[in-house]
Amino acid sequence: MDPARSLAEARPAPFWLEDPGRPAANPALVGDEHCDLLVVGGGYSGLWTALIAKERDPGRDVVLVEAKEIAWAASGRNGGFCAASLTHGLGNGLERWPADLRALEELGARNLDAIEETVTRHRIDCDFERTGEIDVATEPYQLDDLHALAEEAAGLGVELDLLDRDAMRAEVDSPTFLGGLWDRRGVAMLHPAKLAWGLKRACEEAGVRVYEHTPATRLAANGTAVAARTPYGRVFARQAALGSGVFPSLVRRVRPFVVPVYDYALVTEVLSDAQLASIGWKNRQGLGDSANQFHYFRLTADNRVLWGGYDAIYPFGGRVAAEYDQRPETFAKLARHFFTCFPQLEGVRFSHAWGGAIDTCSRFSAFFGTAHRGQVAYAAGYTGLGVGATRFGAEVMLDLLAGEPTERTELEMVRTKPLPFPPEPVAWAGIELTRRSLARADRNAGRRNLWLKTMDKLGLGFDS
Repeated sequence: MDPARSLAEARPAPFWLEDPGRPAANPALVGDEHCDLLVVGGGYSGLWTALIAKERDPGRDVVLVEAKEIAWAASGRNGGFCAASLTHGLGNGLERWPADLRALEELGARNLDAIEETVTRHRIDCDFERTGEIDVATEPYQLDDLHALAEEAAGLGVELDLLDRDAMRAEVDSPTFLGGLWDRRGVAMLHPAKLAWGLKRACEEAGVRVYEHTPATRLAANGTAVAARTPYGRVFARQAALGSGVFPSLVRRVRPFVVPVYDYALVTEVLSDAQLASIGWKNRQGLGDSANQFHYFRLTADNRVLWGGYDAIYPFGGRVAAEYDQRPETFAKLARHFFTCFPQLEGVRFSHAWGGAIDTCSRFSAFFGTAHRGQVAYAAGYTGLGVGATRFGAEVMLDLLAGEPTERTELEMVRTKPLPFPPEPVAWAGIELTRRSLARADRNAGRRNLWLKTMDKLGLGFDS
C-alpha cells in the first residue's frame, strides 16, 4: 500500500486538543487589574509559575494572561514525553555543564517527582504513566554511542539499562531495532493538553485569576511596578514572569536567542488487540531513535501510536504562523518511515496530523534572566523538552524575582546565556546548512563534516 493513503482521513488538527474533556476558555480581561505577580503565557511555563507562586505564598495575588486559550500552542501539541532531564539529555549536559551535571541530574529527578506528586495531589487526570523511555539504535554505529552514554551515566549514579537486539525487540518489535538504552524512571508519558488543563484548574483553585484571549502586547516599568497592556485593559503588578515560549518576548533583547522550529506528528487510529500484540510494547515506554534527524513515538491511553519528529523546519524570517502547522510532504515522509519501522501494521490509518513551533535555542536547553531592574523574570528556549523542564524553569523565575540565591540560581546553566542566532538571511542559511549536514551525518555512520565540527566548537546547534 502507498503509505500516503494512510493519511487520507487524517484530521489536520492536534489529537490532544480534540479531547471531549477540553474546558471552555475563560473570558478576556476588560479594564484594569492590580496584582503582586503577573504571569504572561498560559502554557506549562506560565501555569507552573502561577501555581508554585501560590504554593510558596498563598497570600500572593497572582494574575495569568494567555493570548489565546490554555494549551493551544506547544503545551497541547507535543508528544507527551515528560522527562527529568533539564539539559536536553545527558550527552548535551556533559558537553556544556560537566561540573554541574550531577546536581542538574538530581534537580531534574526531584522535578519529575514533584510533577508526579502535583498530578496526584490535584487529581489531574492526564494519563500519567512513569514508564520511562528507550533510546533506540537503528544503525550499528549508534550502539557504540549508547554504550558510551551508559558508562557516562553510571559515573554520575544514573542507572540506564542497555538492551541488545533481542531484548530490545522483546520490548517493542521492529526489524529496524538493533538495541536500546532504557531510562526506566527518568521519563513519564502523559496527555499533554490534559496536564495543562489540570494545572489551570489547580491555579484557579489556589486563587489565581486566569484570563484567556488576552495577549500582553507591551510591558513597561511603572514606578516601582510594571504595567502590561492588553487589548481591552491593563495589568499593574509588582513583578512579572514571562513564559511566552516561542512567541516574541516582551523583553526585546531576549528575542535573538530563540528561533521557531516546526515539528510534526501523526497519530494512528486505535490499534486492535492483534495489531498491538504484533509489536509488543507491553511496558508502554516512550521511544526515540538515535539519529540526528530522529523520530519519537509512544502509545496513547487508548492504544493509538503517536509518531513524530524527523523534519525540523525553520521558516525564513523566524515567523510563527498557522500556515506552517500543516506540511503534507513531511506527513507523507513520516508515514513512510512509520511503515518501515512497523511493517506488521500495514493497513493502519492515521487519524490526525499536525505541527507546531518549538522555542529553540542554540544550546538546546532553557535559559533565564531578569529585566526592568529585577522586577521581570523570563525563561525560554526549552527546545522540545519543556513538558518537564518548565516546572524547574518556573522555580528559577520565582527564585530570581525573590532576589535570593538558591541551589538553582547558582548553576552555570542558569547564570549564562546561549549564543544568539544571527539576523536574516544568515540565520536561515546557517540553520539550513546545519540541517543538511545533520542529514548527511545520518547517512554516513554519524560522521560530522567540517561545518558541524565548527558549530560544535562554537557551542552552536540546531535541534527540536
